[in-house]
Amino acid sequence: MTLSSTLTKPTTRSAAGTAAARAARRRALLNWVAVHSLAIAAALFFLLPFVFVLLTSVMNDQQALTTDYWPTSWNWGNYAKVWNTPGFLTWWRNTLVYAGAGTLLTVVSSLPVAYALAKFRFRGRNLALMAVIAMMMLPPQVTVIPMYLFWAKQLGLGGSLWPLIIPMAFGDAFSIFLLRQFLLTIPKEYLEAARIDGCGDLRTLLRVVLPMAKPAIAAVALFQFFYCWNDYFGPQIYASNNHDAWTLSYGLESFKAAHHTNWNLTMAATLLVMAPVIVLFFFAQKAFIEGVTLTGVKG
Repeated sequence: MTLSSTLTKPTTRSAAGTAAARAARRRALLNWVAVHSLAIAAALFFLLPFVFVLLTSVMNDQQALTTDYWPTSWNWGNYAKVWNTPGFLTWWRNTLVYAGAGTLLTVVSSLPVAYALAKFRFRGRNLALMAVIAMMMLPPQVTVIPMYLFWAKQLGLGGSLWPLIIPMAFGDAFSIFLLRQFLLTIPKEYLEAARIDGCGDLRTLLRVVLPMAKPAIAAVALFQFFYCWNDYFGPQIYASNNHDAWTLSYGLESFKAAHHTNWNLTMAATLLVMAPVIVLFFFAQKAFIEGVTLTGVKG
């Protein structure tokens, strides 16, 4: 074997290896482009309605009534007009109180019930769980008449949001079930170790279970906050006769009726109502997805 042939073979192998590596990188790049192109296309499909609302909200009154999709002038003052509409700040305040208090009361009242159903052994536990599941399946329209007669007629709380906030202090069936499913995944050894260290049931719940259940609590809190923020049915039943108790969802309908020809102002108001929920989910989506995912690990 000559010296030249000895040098040629390693060089050929090196060139073949480099070509194979380039081909592998090219295939990986094409796969990345294909996968992300589909994801970008799907994202744009869901994003287009929000883009349409945004573009319409900054049009002038005349252009908003046409078929144009791109504003000829950017009228950011439309948001100031909506914000300064009489009653709009009151709707914001009422919605924040309703959503904030409702979320806090739901989490505080549902967690101990879910903990008991998940970790305690007592007579009638399965019956209690069946009752919780049955309450999840019960449409709210079925109980609206007796609940209205009780809160508005017997207690005189009509024209306010208290008939919607106070019941959340007694737990929510969906939140209880969701938290229970997550608490079932917590190993009982942690609870037994806490009891050996002298912790009672309440202290075990606060010191051991609560920190470990943060993803599920975040998911429940977001579900409840979104429900309260977007709730239209409840405020319509109890607060429709009192303008000072309206929420954003109910007030937006009144705003739309008053500005039915000003689509730019209507879209601006809609975006102001949606913005807090979108921003909240954007920052909390990791905890939300983790909590929803982990609740189905064990049944």
